[in-house]
Amino acid sequence: MTDRTNVKLLVVDDETGFAEVLCKRMTRRGVHAMPVASGEEGVRLLRKHEFDVAIVDLKLQGMDGIEILKLCTILAPEMAVLMLTGHGSVEARNTCMKLGAASYLSKPVDFERLYLKVLMLGGAKVDA
Repeated sequence: MTDRTNVKLLVVDDETGFAEVLCKRMTRRGVHAMPVASGEEGVRLLRKHEFDVAIVDLKLQGMDGIEILKLCTILAPEMAVLMLTGHGSVEARNTCMKLGAASYLSKPVDFERLYLKVLMLGGAKVDA
């Protein structure tokens, strides 16, 4: 079905319940997922660990998703960043894509779709 070759995922979302459940579901499927509740925490982890993919919420307290996206392109330019938001707009989507986001999805998001995106962005071989 799928080959989950050690994809490492960082989830930055201040909705901690959502982030934890998402990470548990990803982990059950073989993705190494780590949740953090703030942009500052996410940046700290990026400086210490390597990730293949980051899922970043657009609206966060303190450092917002666009600031995190900009830092990701500097700190981990090879990492794919998937922006996820419950408060999206065409303008925000265009801004994120121009800044280097690999994808932009709106909440609520279908888990299967998100999972497959993470695998593909993380370089895992996916058999359809």
